[in-house]
Amino acid sequence: MTGFRQSIVCLAALALASASASRAGAETIRVDITKLVFAPAEVAAHVGDTIEWVNADFIVHTATARTKEWEIMLPVGKTGRLELKKAGTMDYYCRLHPNMTGRITVTE
Repeated sequence: MTGFRQSIVCLAALALASASASRAGAETIRVDITKLVFAPAEVAAHVGDTIEWVNADFIVHTATARTKEWEIMLPVGKTGRLELKKAGTMDYYCRLHPNMTGRITVTE
């Protein structure tokens, strides 16, 4: 039984180390909001990266997933963040200004 417990502890330690190592390489990708536009409108990222929207516009905006999975409120002069948890393509828009659109392509 001791060997079994040691194996479990080792596996747990390896899993934790692996998760820490993959997170250590994570990036923050900035999307600026000015003149009613997300810039850049399309970004490529990896699981574990963070998207950071900076509202430098004169009015409030949102970054809202088309799937409604998430919504980031972006008051004037503020920053909002979203950590990417899964691979895939995420289209988003400003709920207050639907002509403002963006796309995040996330890979493993």
